[in-house]
Amino acid sequence: MYKALLVASALLLVGCESTYYSAMESVGVHKRDIMVDRVEEARDAQSDAQQEFQSALEQFQALTNFDGGDLQRMYESVSDAYDDSAASAEQVSKRIDDVESVADALFDEWQEELDQISNDRLRRDSASKLKATERNYKSLIRSMRRAEAKMDPVLTALKDNMLYLKHNLNAAAIGSLDQEYKSIKSDIDALIAEMNASINSSNEFIENLRGN
Repeated sequence: MYKALLVASALLLVGCESTYYSAMESVGVHKRDIMVDRVEEARDAQSDAQQEFQSALEQFQALTNFDGGDLQRMYESVSDAYDDSAASAEQVSKRIDDVESVADALFDEWQEELDQISNDRLRRDSASKLKATERNYKSLIRSMRRAEAKMDPVLTALKDNMLYLKHNLNAAAIGSLDQEYKSIKSDIDALIAEMNASINSSNEFIENLRGN
């Protein structure tokens, strides 16, 4: 496995997916294995993003409840939490893209290899499993993309408020953000719920793929 990791690390730098898959298969790591790994990575990225967005919300709430203290430091904490949320959102999108990339390669290969199965019963069974896996995958990727789509509006709202506070960092301005907090909280609650659904879909897909 250590050898496989070395091959993977080197080829990722090159950025050629087809070469990467071929090299991984040469050391016994097939597209199905890579698919499982990437779905797990996308799932974990969503879990991390949940925590970052929740932290940003908590920091923003603390700021809206400001009642004395170092206002600049509180603002910087909120700003840092926003930056962390934005970075985690980028990671989620990258991981979903990675899942789509290997899925295309896996299903193309599976379809091509069906013609190489001479036994009719085995070929039909494999074709049936391919269709079922593709259906499960389409449901999974829709769930992932729905959760992803909910991140941008939250980030936009957080950024708007960060810029507003940057220009108006005083108690009066902060006092006017209570309604903004409620709106952002609602959006983040919806985002986390969508991500939980996506995480559950990921776990189900991994279990089904490993069972095939």
